[in-house]
Amino acid sequence: MNEELDRIAHLIGQGRPDLAATEAAAARLRFPQAAEPARLHGIALLQLGGLDNAIAALETASALDPQSIETLCNLASALLARSDFRAALLVMQSAQLLAPDHPAVLNGLGNARRANGDAAGAKHAYLAATRAAPNHLGAWLNLAAVELALGNSADCERIARMILRQMPHAQASLLLAQALVTLDRLAEAAEVCVAGSRAAPDDANLAYQLGQIADEQKNPALAAEAHTRALTLNPHLSGALAQLVFIKRQLCEWTALDAWSDRLRAAVNAGASDVAPFGFLAEPATAAEQLQCATHFANRLGRAGDPLRGRDSLAGARRSIAAPLRIGFASNGFGNHPTGLLTVAFFEALRQHEVEFHLFASAPADGSPIQQRLRKAASEWHDIASLPPRTMAERIAAADIEILVDLRVWGGGNISEALALRPAPVQINWLAYPGTSGASWIDYMIADRHVLPARLHTAVSEQVALLPRCFQPSDPGRAVGNPPPRGECGLPDTGTVYACFNNSYKLDPRSVQRMLRILAAVPGSVLWLLSGPGTSDANLRAVASAAGIDPQRLVFMPKQPHLDYLARYRHADLFLDTAIYNAHTTASDAIWAGCPVLTTPGQTFAARVAGSLNHHLGLAELNVDDDERFVEAAIRIGTVRSVRDALHARLAQLRGSSDLFDMDGFALDFIALLGRMANRYRNGHPPASLLPDRA
Repeated sequence: MNEELDRIAHLIGQGRPDLAATEAAAARLRFPQAAEPARLHGIALLQLGGLDNAIAALETASALDPQSIETLCNLASALLARSDFRAALLVMQSAQLLAPDHPAVLNGLGNARRANGDAAGAKHAYLAATRAAPNHLGAWLNLAAVELALGNSADCERIARMILRQMPHAQASLLLAQALVTLDRLAEAAEVCVAGSRAAPDDANLAYQLGQIADEQKNPALAAEAHTRALTLNPHLSGALAQLVFIKRQLCEWTALDAWSDRLRAAVNAGASDVAPFGFLAEPATAAEQLQCATHFANRLGRAGDPLRGRDSLAGARRSIAAPLRIGFASNGFGNHPTGLLTVAFFEALRQHEVEFHLFASAPADGSPIQQRLRKAASEWHDIASLPPRTMAERIAAADIEILVDLRVWGGGNISEALALRPAPVQINWLAYPGTSGASWIDYMIADRHVLPARLHTAVSEQVALLPRCFQPSDPGRAVGNPPPRGECGLPDTGTVYACFNNSYKLDPRSVQRMLRILAAVPGSVLWLLSGPGTSDANLRAVASAAGIDPQRLVFMPKQPHLDYLARYRHADLFLDTAIYNAHTTASDAIWAGCPVLTTPGQTFAARVAGSLNHHLGLAELNVDDDERFVEAAIRIGTVRSVRDALHARLAQLRGSSDLFDMDGFALDFIALLGRMANRYRNGHPPASLLPDRA
């Protein structure tokens, strides 16, 4: 029998679990009372993905030989793979009773503790394993990973460097790079990825990590190269695919883009969980596909956060019915950032109504005038930048917040990982991320009837809470000064100026083609765009040239300080919105500065924001049904001076009379809506859809 068992073990080691499983099953029939054939059968089945059958075989092996440490470790691994975390922990605790100092037992115990939310206990077990067997590479790697998860990036760096001094190792290089990223040492992290890839040229994860770092460094060319390499090594690495497609959109590189986009949407429909929902908003996807993407991503983050999840809820005690609201807002945009610019006047209005609210800032202070106003308005300001998720969540929970509003969701800022730990009993998705979170830890999404009509509610994971006005606040205190002369802005002295200052990833081919049709029909007109990254400007000019448009009629504005940028709208006759992903803050800016926005409201939240602004402003006629009407309206406004002048005059009048920029009224409606949420929670009722009393 020993020779037969050696052959089965050899097949497993050679990566042939299919043959090993067949031979192990035959050996079990011949030796039904022997534990080892059952154990090897379980391992082979585990490698084949048959978790239930693998666990049954390993349980049989353990019953035949209850003292086998090896079998218990294998069984615990299989249980962890099936997410039976508690059962795995019980198995490893039994193994520890048999062999308290066995390094494999201690390492397996660490894995089980970590899966059960005991990160500190996992660290203790891994440390014990490394002391029992100083050369136990797996224990050292697990220790480095749990240190990183606990926010101890320097300790992760130390362990990873220790391993790499002894040998090249792809996982150690990856952990080191990830630790350096959290320490904001991006250049070093990139060097580690490059060196790691030289030692392990077939490792797709290192190439993917390099792509992510290059993206953070605003180096789209390197990011695209790295993600392309990652996909070559692992065509199923959907995260790299998503990043590559998003970079292509940023660079306006549209060759074969439809095929790339179709591949990405297919990956989401197949269950890919590493596709970033924010970038996916720029795809020509349905609201249902956006929900799929967000849900898969949120579930993956939730599973990754399990090692940090405490056994007890972080949220405080339930408040009494009569207690005042205690609200928290979390964002990485509380400064000179679109989120800060939109919300500052709203927060100042909240303060005037004596509402207690806390601002949790997950980005370093920028000292801007907007941030100073935000700090002054807040009841309390909390700096949570650079904190690991568990600590961030504990800081929020310590403030005893009843309702926590996530202003970023999948828009960045490392907040979602903290909110997944439930630091507040009621948690809300609002404003900066124009879509559903897909997250079980977010209870409500705040919207309005136009941006989220009833037909889209089924594509939202949260309960829908609607304001009776536009969901987007603004700052009516923004000054719109006088711009430099047209010539200094790169504009011709005469002719219609169409503007679109959206980020380049929103400039989808459909939107640009209809803009070029408008230029072709309006002699002397120009299209004024925000200058994009890398080769994006040149790529857009090439598209214009291919369409028969003089590429110099595309004028690119370098990024400007906010007040200078606002002033430049005085030169713009009409803002041409993008179709798939609208102007959001940019649309509000244009309207406030006196430039009307023409849009085609679509079938997703992100495609309906500009339409909501127009609707609540009272200029619903600028919300047109399709591209043909879009082009017709833009041509008429651009060629008939009286039509254009009348539109601008009407916009100026409505800007002062509509409720779009009434932040005192916005604050009262917002308080009332959150009060309804709080009352449901305080009365023991689950979250439910909340519709406005008035349209």
